[in-house]
Amino acid sequence: MKNDFINVALPKGRLGEKVYSLFEKAGYPCREAVENSRKLVFENPDAGIRYFWVKPSDVAIYVERGAADIGAAGKDLLIEYGPDVYELADLRTGRCRMAVAAPKGFRDDLSGTLKVATKFSNIAREYYRGKGRDIDIIHLNGSIEIAPILGLSDVIVDIVETGTTLRENNLEVIDTILPISARLIANKSSYRFKNAEIRKLADAIEKVVSHE
Repeated sequence: MKNDFINVALPKGRLGEKVYSLFEKAGYPCREAVENSRKLVFENPDAGIRYFWVKPSDVAIYVERGAADIGAAGKDLLIEYGPDVYELADLRTGRCRMAVAAPKGFRDDLSGTLKVATKFSNIAREYYRGKGRDIDIIHLNGSIEIAPILGLSDVIVDIVETGTTLRENNLEVIDTILPISARLIANKSSYRFKNAEIRKLADAIEKVVSHE
């Protein structure tokens, strides 16, 4: 890919569409990127921008390895996987929280090991290490809420947005670990060699975010 573009990895889905809207308002439009198309890469030479859509959990990988100069990734993924990237701005979208949830009425029996089901093993491990609690991590990739219902785990650590799924399954939040939102991240080498362009873009986006 040519070097005169800023290459942007956007997360597929609603979050990515919201993030794209911020870029567009900041002066980096490419309407083709949000229209139905089988294309994978979308360019606006006038704005010097190139977008491509990737799985949300892969954004930081594309940025860290230099396939993208910048991208938008959830704070949860940045903490969980610890990619070697720069965090430039809080985009204040995709807001939710990382929380501990359990069946209603749950009481932690401190005499035994706590079974914790989660997609976010590192976050859960660090959280309970800080509490000095002995845990057994059960790493799952989907349907986390069913784990305590079937007795696979005592609690879950997961992202909570509205809490509807928890309530429908007779679960409730018993502790909040950290707030989460999408962050603008940059490849370290790109930030060095395309500093002026990336800083200009980041500043423009921060101005848009501050008025949202």
